Amino acid sequence: MSAGDFIAILQGAVVTVTLSLVGILIGLPIGLGLALLRWGNVPVLARIVAVYVSMLRATPLVTLLLLLFFALPNIGIEIDPISAAILALVMNTAAFNCEVWRAALMNFPKDQFEAAQSVGMRAAQRFRRIVLPQIVRVSLPGLVNEMSLLIKVTPVLAVVGVVDITRAAVRIGAETYEPLPPFLVAVALYAPIVFFLVSLQRWIERRQAAAEAAA
Repeated sequence: MSAGDFIAILQGAVVTVTLSLVGILIGLPIGLGLALLRWGNVPVLARIVAVYVSMLRATPLVTLLLLLFFALPNIGIEIDPISAAILALVMNTAAFNCEVWRAALMNFPKDQFEAAQSVGMRAAQRFRRIVLPQIVRVSLPGLVNEMSLLIKVTPVLAVVGVVDITRAAVRIGAETYEPLPPFLVAVALYAPIVFFLVSLQRWIERRQAAAEAAA
């Protein structure tokens, strides 16, 4: 395996990290918004969200990606592989994140919410200062797990031509007839990415625990 091959896999790692990061940054708040609609039992919208989440959680990411990539042009919406990949990742992770957020909201002690309401706090203030800090702490392990899974399913993006770590490793292995070295490099690159997410989760949890101890 040459230096050029190694650089090609590193470029695939950049694509993997970039697309995953975009999917996470967009999917997290969308998932929270969907969870709030269900938690608040907003008429009509809550039912629509429930159907959306059920369908997306039951649909494999590769199927969703191919549907978006091939179906949207048929209705006049042109979409390139990168855009289709981002849209599929966002739709998929938002549905799973919605359930993580919703579980935390369902377990949130409503007496705290009602107490804040009784002292005249606005709804936005109640959510920002009381609800959100607590559900973030409860949801963090599940959200980090979903982020890790999102990174590990990015190889399916290769079906529309997106060159990620795995796609680059497969191509190099086929060209050199030595598949083991590029896949060892791919594993060596995936590991620190996921380790970083887990380390970030533990750091946030320590910060939260320290803040609660000081309060």
